[in-house]
Amino acid sequence: MTQSTGYFVVKQKALPEVLLKVVEAKRLLESEKVLTVQEAADQVGISRSSFYKYKDDIFPFHDNAQGTTITLTFQMDDEPGLLSDVLKIVAEFRANILTIHQSIPINGVASLSISVQILKTTLDVSEMIEAMETQKGVHYVKILAKE
Repeated sequence: MTQSTGYFVVKQKALPEVLLKVVEAKRLLESEKVLTVQEAADQVGISRSSFYKYKDDIFPFHDNAQGTTITLTFQMDDEPGLLSDVLKIVAEFRANILTIHQSIPINGVASLSISVQILKTTLDVSEMIEAMETQKGVHYVKILAKE
């Protein structure tokens, strides 16, 4: 059985600590706060070999999102103004809404999908999704696709 390279969108809380430390080490190197991989690895508490093992396999979601379209799926309460509040979050993060589709609510809960274009001016996409998730009445937000 051949294994192809696949991609997954995983929430930060589900990642092993070593992967998060690799991301932090990469950030330190990019910001030029440290000059060598060894310094970055020492500062975040991983070995240099761990850095090299994972450095090409993990990156913050927002770093690779510009110029793309993200389709999000939601489940949310059928309450007046809630959809407007969610759309306001997208506007506050300076993303462009391309499509909105909402199902007919069943038992007071509606399913919703939104396609959002990420622009040069768009703020951190991860923070945008987190702001949507914490909105009262939103049950969950999941990334359905990224093109």
